[in-house]
This record gives sequence, structure tokens and C-alpha cells, in this order.
Amino acid sequence: MMFGWLKQYMPRSLYARAVLILLLPVVVVQLVVTVLFLTRHFEDVTRQMTDTVARELRLVMDVVDASPDRASVPDRVITEAGRLALTAEPVPADEVPEEDMRLWYDFSGRVILRELPEKIAALLAIDLTDDRRVDVYADSRHGPVRLSFDRRRISASNPHQLFVNMLFFGGLITVIAILYLRNQLRPIKRLARAAEAFGRGRHEPYSPSGASEVRAAGNAFLDMRNRIERQIEQRTLMLSGVSHDLRTPLTRMRLSLSMLDDEERELLERDVDDMQQMLDAFLNFVKGASEGSAEPVDPHAFVAEAVQEARRAGREVTLLPPEGDGAGQVKLNRLAMRRAIDNLISNAARYGAKAEVSVMLSDKSLRIRVEDDGPGIPAERREEATRPFSRLDPARNQDRGGGVGLGLAIATDIARAHGGVLRLGESARLGGLRADIVIAR
Repeated sequence: MMFGWLKQYMPRSLYARAVLILLLPVVVVQLVVTVLFLTRHFEDVTRQMTDTVARELRLVMDVVDASPDRASVPDRVITEAGRLALTAEPVPADEVPEEDMRLWYDFSGRVILRELPEKIAALLAIDLTDDRRVDVYADSRHGPVRLSFDRRRISASNPHQLFVNMLFFGGLITVIAILYLRNQLRPIKRLARAAEAFGRGRHEPYSPSGASEVRAAGNAFLDMRNRIERQIEQRTLMLSGVSHDLRTPLTRMRLSLSMLDDEERELLERDVDDMQQMLDAFLNFVKGASEGSAEPVDPHAFVAEAVQEARRAGREVTLLPPEGDGAGQVKLNRLAMRRAIDNLISNAARYGAKAEVSVMLSDKSLRIRVEDDGPGIPAERREEATRPFSRLDPARNQDRGGGVGLGLAIATDIARAHGGVLRLGESARLGGLRADIVIAR
């Protein structure tokens, strides 16, 4: 609970989180090494070297002060302190820098600028802009003097090399680790795609690979998928047999009724027709999205064809202009989705005087909407209306059709098989029921 606020800043994908877990320790280690080694080691080394150079500079300044005149200073320093490899040259006062100078990336230079003035009282300025030489300006008995010596005598050579090497090899190892991590996460992504496809009613070929734990999860998924597919197949075969067995006595009943008088035959034939419709509705519910396979479909042409077929059947259905700025095709199970749209249009035409169908396609989703001007369904009973064999007598007029309460349940199952959802609401245009099938692209 203490770190709950951190979740909103964390990446969502497993790959991004794994990379973060990998990079965070590397970056922390590099920062710690930089702070502890560069600041401590180089500062200590530079401080020790500065102490040595400061003693040599004080000795040279004594030689400069002991020179008889200004012109003899360079020769006197070479003669008496030549082994120190220091040069001394008197300079005019206007050539002395107003302040100390160093390059911005000179790590050891800031230590020199801090330590050297504390050890030489007569120091005026220090120039560290040259990577190879150091110019120190000091006040002497003969005026300002510039003392020059090799930079390697006062600071470690190339102190930035460790930092550059650390960044280079750290980045190289990180790239290698990311490539290896990507290879390890690929089987997990394949498993996720296969599970998502199976949830949408598609069967994608999948074989377990990767680490032993990922293989175990993949084998468990395959076992689960096989069991579910066997159960669906067995259920479909069983109900297909039941359908065949029931159609035979219904046919015999129709033949027997054809020999009766018209007055007696009409009511009985209506009961037989109702039984036939109930049987067909039940079989459609059982089939769900199991028939056919997903294929790229133009949603506008697909829905227009369904509306045209509904008009041929005598239903008052209107197709509204397309909505949204999306284009292209969407993967749909043609048979199953056609069954869902037909059920929604049939319900709208049965319980209302007219129905309207619209398609909204965007880059991320597909929405198929069916609206009617019927009595609608109360908001508190819409969830109940999508359950199998649920008939809401007060909300929907049951005397206008022989429904068995499976139309919305079939549409709900087919929408879920496509990875979408069926949403029920109130039509703002017609005042009746609004049914939306929303599927992510």
C-alpha cells in the first residue's frame, strides 16, 4: 500500500517491466561507482599530486624571489631548479587572468583549483584550459610570474576514460541482456496470442517453447483447449442428433395434420411451427460461434447484406449511413456474426414497428448497433435479458412472436467469442431498445 502511487508510473507490458528490472540495477551500480570511485579515488590522487607540485612551486618561487632582476628569472630557475621541469616567465599584469579557468568536463581540475591556492599564498590565478600544460600565475618580488609544467604531474591522466569505458561496456552488456530477454519473453507472447485467439473463437497453431515454466504453462493451455474443444464437439454432435430425432416426429405430425379439417388443423399446425422455431433457436444457441472460422470481412458490406435479407423477409429495417473514420476489414466469424445480427434485427422487428441498423468503424473498434421503437427493457433487467431462456414479459410483448428467450443470449455469446461485448441501452433516436455489439480490432 505504501508504493501504490508508483503503479501508475510503471510500464504495463512484461517486456518493458523486465527491461526496467534489468536496467535499474545497472544504472544504480554505475552511479555508485561514479560517485565513490571518481569522486573519492581521483580526488585523493589529485590532492596528493597537488601537495607535491605545491612544494615544488614554492621552491621555484623562492628561486624567483632570489633573482637579482626581472630579466634573469627564467635562466635562474633553469639553472637552480631545472630538474623540477618547471618554467618561470615574468608576465605583464594585464596578461594575468581575472579568475581561475578550467574545462567543464575536467573532473580533477576542480580539486586543483580548490587545493592549490590554499598551499601557495602568492597565487593569483590558475589556467587549466590546456589539457597538456598547466599555467599558474603567482605574485613575486619582480611582479607577476607564470609558472608552467606538465598536466600529468598534478592530476591522473585521462580520468574520464574509466567513466567512458564504464558507460560503453555497461551499455553493451545491457543490449546483449535485452536481446536475450526478448528471446525469453517471445514464448510468453506467443502463448498470450494463442489464448487470446482461442477466447475469440479462433484456433491458432501453438507449440510450447522457451523455459521450463513457460513450457509447462503452454502444455496446460493446450490440454485445456483440447478438453474444451472436445466438450463443444461432443455437445454439438449430441444436440445435432437430438435435432435430427426431433425433426422426424415433427414431420410425421405435419403429415398427420394435413389429413384433418382446416378448422382443427390450423391451431395444431401453429403449435408444431412454434415447436420447430423453439428447436431451431435452441440449436442456434448451442452452436454459438463454433461454426465456421474467422476471416477478414468488410463490416459495412456485411451488415448491408444482413439488412437486405431482413427486408426481403418483410421486416421494416433501415440501414443508417456509416460512422467513424476507420477503414479496412475486421476478422469475423461470418456465420456466427450473421446469426447474431439476424437475432437482434428479428427482436427489433418483433417488438417494435421499425428498426434501424448502423455501423461505426474506427481504428480500434467495430460497433454494430440495432435500435427499435418498441417498449425497450428497463435498465435493472438488461443483464437478466441476456441470460438464456429469459423472457421479460412486462418489458417485451410476448404475444407478438414465438421467442424462447435465446435471441439476446446468442448475440451475447457470439460477441464474447469475438472478444467483444453486447451492450443494451435506450435508443435516443427511436425510444426503444438499443443493442450494440462492440468488438476490438
